[in-house]
Amino acid sequence: MSGRVLRLVCTAAVAAQAALVPASATAAPQPPNTGQRSAAALLTDFQRIYGQAEKAAETYRTTAGQLAKQRTRAGRLDAALTRARRSLLDSRAAAGRLARQQYQGTTGLSPYVRLLLARDPQHALEEGHVIGQLSRERAGTVGRLAAGEKRADDLAAQARKALAARTALAARQQKARDEVRGRLHDVEKLLASLTAEQLTALAESEANGITGAQQRLLASGALGTGTPPSQEGEQAVRYAVAQLGKPYQWGATGPSAYDCSGLTSRAWGAAGTEIPRTSQEQWARLQRIPLTELRPGDLVVYFPEATHVALYLGDGMVVQAPRPGARVKVSPVAANPVLGAVRPDPGGEPLRRYAPPKLPADALNGSDQGYYAALAAETSAR
Repeated sequence: MSGRVLRLVCTAAVAAQAALVPASATAAPQPPNTGQRSAAALLTDFQRIYGQAEKAAETYRTTAGQLAKQRTRAGRLDAALTRARRSLLDSRAAAGRLARQQYQGTTGLSPYVRLLLARDPQHALEEGHVIGQLSRERAGTVGRLAAGEKRADDLAAQARKALAARTALAARQQKARDEVRGRLHDVEKLLASLTAEQLTALAESEANGITGAQQRLLASGALGTGTPPSQEGEQAVRYAVAQLGKPYQWGATGPSAYDCSGLTSRAWGAAGTEIPRTSQEQWARLQRIPLTELRPGDLVVYFPEATHVALYLGDGMVVQAPRPGARVKVSPVAANPVLGAVRPDPGGEPLRRYAPPKLPADALNGSDQGYYAALAAETSAR
């Protein structure tokens, strides 16, 4: 395999550092001996490793979102703690003045005795009223001091917990990066061990598998008959189609590169509907619909753990950001094992008239599942 091919693989691995996620704590499996293995067996190996990497990437994306929220929360707590400490200093200063005034004004006689001995009882009563008011103010000062101390203590405890949570999330994120790097390194080693003939056979095996899966899905009648999208759905479709040809990049949300859920979330955001960032959250929080009700703009979610997602175009096709080394492209809806579908705008009314966006001639070019097909073409051309 050429040095340029290997550099391409290494570049994809380095790009993963920007946005990844950890899958499991187990050591990354070693690539198998590929000498006598069939294309189908090798394809299974690739799909397994990619699946592990995608699961890790999903964990990373989720962790990144949690970490961002935790940083915001920690920042708010730090600001509140600073204000509470300033207020506490003011209360302590007021309490100090109160203590000095009380010490300097002590006569040894209670207000009641002074009232009995006073030559002018009315004046003494008025003085007693002032003394009572001062007493209430002093009680209020003491109360504010106690409340301020408690609030400062509570905020300090919350800030310590927030820091610990942020530290744990950062460690999890780092572990995720390491996990994805390891998976991509497995792919690199597996690719480096293959001949040009094996790479070509892999591409053919992938294409044949997807064609068969698509035919079975269409023959089953599981897909809908072509309901038009909503206005927002049409906008999401047109945005996604405009991204065709842009590279896949771990954790990217555009505009120059995307990962799978970065593309779908950005497309719907451009349509004015904010949806969750990750494919797992999209599957968990958006309204699920049967495949028979699919309309353009809906999201198709893949794999048992919802680790991949694409945007439905209609006519059994989706637009997706497939995997590292690939580009945003149009693929058959059955390019990966379908888990189900969700609708970001369940209340959106279908358009009365809908003209699908025109696709570029190369919209279907490239691998639907990985990047070894492109490598096979390059290697075979030599």
